[in-house]
Amino acid sequence: MLKKTRLALGGAALFLAWNGLLLLFLWGRPTPSKPAQKSPKNPLESPKLLPAQLLQLAQDAEAELRRQRDLLLQIQRLSRHKIHQKTPKPPQISTGAAEEDLPVIPVLVLACDRSSVRRCLDKILRYRPSARRFPVIVSQDCGHAETAAVIASYGQAVAHIHQPDLSDVPVPPEHRKFQGYYKISRHYRWALGQVFRTFRYRAAIVVEDDLEVAPDFFEYFQAVLPILQRDPTLWCVSAWNDNGKEGLVDSSKAELLYRTDFFPGLGWLLLAELWDELEPKWPAAFWDDWMRQPEQRRGRSCVRPEVSRTMTFGRKGVSHGQFFDQYLKFIKLNDRFVPFTQMDLSYLKKDRYERFFLQQVYSAPEVKLDELQKGFGKDLGPVRLQYRGRDSFKALAKALGLMDDLKSGVPRAGYRGVVSFVCRGRRVFLAPPQDWTGYDPSWS
Repeated sequence: MLKKTRLALGGAALFLAWNGLLLLFLWGRPTPSKPAQKSPKNPLESPKLLPAQLLQLAQDAEAELRRQRDLLLQIQRLSRHKIHQKTPKPPQISTGAAEEDLPVIPVLVLACDRSSVRRCLDKILRYRPSARRFPVIVSQDCGHAETAAVIASYGQAVAHIHQPDLSDVPVPPEHRKFQGYYKISRHYRWALGQVFRTFRYRAAIVVEDDLEVAPDFFEYFQAVLPILQRDPTLWCVSAWNDNGKEGLVDSSKAELLYRTDFFPGLGWLLLAELWDELEPKWPAAFWDDWMRQPEQRRGRSCVRPEVSRTMTFGRKGVSHGQFFDQYLKFIKLNDRFVPFTQMDLSYLKKDRYERFFLQQVYSAPEVKLDELQKGFGKDLGPVRLQYRGRDSFKALAKALGLMDDLKSGVPRAGYRGVVSFVCRGRRVFLAPPQDWTGYDPSWS
């Protein structure tokens, strides 16, 4: 950039010098010949035309020099602006297809009264590789003026839609303190309806206003979308690992992806076909826990990463910071761009994944908790820690710093009851016995 600036300034200086020489040439050029005139009676009258011509020429020259000086200053300002505006972006990966042939996946950002939505939007707009393929729709509830002004400041970079019904939701007397959860569920239903019914998109990424995305956020979803479309045993793709705290993941394996029976949310992709299924029975409140019920999941799984592609900075909210101080604020956000669209992700298909994953889990040597905590064995190969009931799982998870709650019997980030994580630098599988037969919804 510095070299380009020097070349631009040198060119401007050369241009000015050329114009100066041109002006000198004009000054020294003889005037065109005219028909002979009679000599004036007074010889002092003949030179009067020369000063007037010189004065006009000098004025023209001064105006031209001022214009050239202004041009030079504009070149200097433009060069400095380009240097200052140079912002690093993730590498653009060639998919081998023309941009117009790639799917359009809108990002639906659900907002309410957090003016810090700017942090969310800045990263989304910075990292998205194409405005055409990833349009951003911000759906705002609450009618909060300051947040609305922040969203409006992005102009045409985002589409700003407003949830029209801001009234309180009728709730049972015992749920008065949960009014916020009812409004959130109502907002989700309206906003997803806009995306899939009004705008007629075929897929969408859902993000809330307190999430920050990773550099390869869009690369990840773009790569996994075809698998979601072809595999009926999957129903979502999530950017989130519930057990993605710094010491529980292998940051050097940011390309690792898993299947999980737990609906993670927090930056997730769904298809229009799934909304066709869910919309008629959408719940009045607690939509995310409702998604985790067997009636909705229907034995299907989601894809989730080893290292999260989102992190939350929203401690304040309707949940009053539940889990935030203990877990959420420690989630590791991936900072390395992984070219997922150039990778073979067919290992995520159910039959192939289960063969490999379950063989890996149950071929790992079983260890006890105290052995694991003391650094069992000389090598750092994977090991298995076995639980045999609800209380056993919760005790082990709590001792290891994992999230220990279960939803309809499914552990967070679990697949077929197995939770994969890292402890003291080695891979650990917290797993049920090999004859596991399914989740018990009473484990909640």
